[in-house]
Amino acid sequence: MIRLPIDQAVEQLALRVKSAGGRLFIPFGPGEPLVLREMLSATPGLAERMCFVGAAIPGINRADWSALSPTATAEGTFASADWRPGLDAGRYALRPLTWFQTYRWLGATPLDGAVFQVSPPIDGRVTLSVASDLAPAVLGRADVFKLAIINPRLPTVNGPSWPLDAFDLVTETDHPVLDYDAGDLDPAFETISGHIADLTPEGASLQFGVGKAGVAALKGLRGRRGLKIHSGMVTDPLVELLDEEVVDQVVTGLAAGTARLRERLSDPRITFADSGHTHHIAVLAQIPRLVAVNSALEIDLLGQANAEFQNGRQISGAGGLTDFLRGARLSDGGVPIIALPASAKGDSISRIVPRLSPGAVSVPRADVGVVVTEHGVADLRGRTLDERAQALIGVASPAHRNALSNAWDEMRRTL
Repeated sequence: MIRLPIDQAVEQLALRVKSAGGRLFIPFGPGEPLVLREMLSATPGLAERMCFVGAAIPGINRADWSALSPTATAEGTFASADWRPGLDAGRYALRPLTWFQTYRWLGATPLDGAVFQVSPPIDGRVTLSVASDLAPAVLGRADVFKLAIINPRLPTVNGPSWPLDAFDLVTETDHPVLDYDAGDLDPAFETISGHIADLTPEGASLQFGVGKAGVAALKGLRGRRGLKIHSGMVTDPLVELLDEEVVDQVVTGLAAGTARLRERLSDPRITFADSGHTHHIAVLAQIPRLVAVNSALEIDLLGQANAEFQNGRQISGAGGLTDFLRGARLSDGGVPIIALPASAKGDSISRIVPRLSPGAVSVPRADVGVVVTEHGVADLRGRTLDERAQALIGVASPAHRNALSNAWDEMRRTL
């Protein structure tokens, strides 16, 4: 292990990685090393011929790392408007993988180097703190050159820890941690929050994805007791649930929020685990009453969900959506939920549609269980084609129900 100042460490990392092939793992989510990006941006030559590999998350990670140099590229498993220019220009390569598949991919894909933000050492050991999800797949690899950036603003968390000598290069810098705020709930999600609470049994374990659906899932649980969370990510609303003793156990891989959340991560009720555990279908299937709450852009009358495409252009990725829907489906008493507003743009566009566009299916109909909008709950499990369509029409916006009924009548004759 070599210890260097941050500027020397970054330069040595860049030279080492480029000489070996140029593929560098970046821990995205709240673990995105902002100081590294700033230094590479200030000295563009360092990023030349580099390929930045990881799973940047829409809405959390806004920077396009492939734009750091005209010869830089990136690979990931999501698309976003923030790095759309890189995708259009061919600098960004998209791999359509679920989150569990992403973990397995990072454990095997060629990598020449990796960067990890870590908490300050205690007895010579560090944790991956707020981003303990995907990075362990890379940290365990002997074939990858590893840089640890010790950041005193990162809390030590309950979960796996590593000795400092597990890293080839170590540096330290006091630098801001990436914040995330999903924002306030709109009226539709306020109502959806109540429906999710009604579907959550006593003693349930809850999972939620990024965005408004996750906030809605947590907000509706205030006042309950004895709940658990098993989720790839937690956000700021968790703080109220801890304060009110709603939850007595939390297992997660990411903590995406503000300093308010990070200050609570040493709570003994919270344990961090890698995505090989949090998203493994065999683990999920053994969790009783797993309520998985995720979202989609639209759902058609066959029950297929689109979480990735808008007007034919890819704007997101699969993430943990199908991992958790399938896990909750296998869980004893589990509830696989897709929550979304029934319409958009002032009720002019229905998000329940007759049929998805070709190529836009993120979740096949067999994996869609319960659909929740502000207009109610459509439980599709075990239902016939006609029953599924009618249930979905029933939770669509009233302004679009007649058109959807007519469309289904026409579709039904051709099935």
